[in-house]
Formats: sequence, structure tokens, C-alpha cells
Amino acid sequence: MKEREFVSVFRSSKKNDTYLFVRRGQKWEELPENLRGIFGQPVHSMDLVLTPDRKLARTTGKQVLEAIGEKDFFLQMPEEQDGYVVDFKRKLDQRNP
Repeated sequence: MKEREFVSVFRSSKKNDTYLFVRRGQKWEELPENLRGIFGQPVHSMDLVLTPDRKLARTTGKQVLEAIGEKDFFLQMPEEQDGYVVDFKRKLDQRNP
């Protein structure tokens, strides 16, 4: 995990309160196809320098940086409401064998 990373944050055009954190300059086509299909068209929200100690609304900089280091992205979904998140995760798992 890097001590700091310049990341871009995108919101989903399909799912409310769903955000994707990636390295700045990450090519959309290089992310998993199943993620792109479920997420929909990305809408740029912001760019920021992220450090492990930075606190975010629903997570920490450390969690985001670890996920980006492992999978090239961090997906932030809304808190579970009426099975929405469970359904979203199931669809993602079905598309990712």
C-alpha cells in the first residue's frame, strides 16, 4: 500500500450513492467488465490525494488504498436498504466467476 495516492472518484449513473475510487488516470476499459456493466456510465465527482489516515464518509483512506493496491479500484456502495446492496453484490458475484 502506498503512503499517498492521487485518486479519482466517480459516481454511478445507475445506482444511487454508489461510488468508485480508482487511481487518477485509470482507464475505464481496464476495470473488470462485470463491474463496468453494473456500475454504468461513470460520472466524475472529484480528484483527491488520499493517505491511509484520511477519514472519508463511509470508509478510511487505508481501506481505499488497500483495495486499489489489490484490485485497482474501491467500490463504495450505500448502506443496506431493502436488500439493495445484497442484490448488487449478488449481481457482481454472478458476473465475476
